[in-house]
Amino acid sequence: ISQKSGNNYLQRLHHISTTMKTVSHLFLLAAIICFSSVNAFVSNNNGVARKSSQLQMTILSAGGKKADFKEGSPLKNACAKLGVKPKYSCKKGDCGSCTVSVGGSRIKACVGKVPPMPRLKSLQEKGLEVKG
Repeated sequence: ISQKSGNNYLQRLHHISTTMKTVSHLFLLAAIICFSSVNAFVSNNNGVARKSSQLQMTILSAGGKKADFKEGSPLKNACAKLGVKPKYSCKKGDCGSCTVSVGGSRIKACVGKVPPMPRLKSLQEKGLEVKG
């Protein structure tokens, strides 16, 4: 092997090595950004992360009745306890006949879940109104 071709080979090898280091640094940087921003999508309560063992309750009200319900529990059970009787046809959320208004948001009672506790203190105290 001549001196000229040996130097050319070493230059290519150095270039490949430098490129691989750059790619690995970029990958590491992307991984750090992804994992550090995961917490941006996690809901917390007033800046304090809640433990999974804590039950978050939402107050729902209808027709003068008020009750606490676990966040994420079936909305159809909450409606039954409050005396709201939506009309059920398909029982899988396709027809929309069971749609109720919970705090102004329309939710299908047959497949919907109790929403999280609102952040406004006034709504936390008086509860979200359920209208069938």
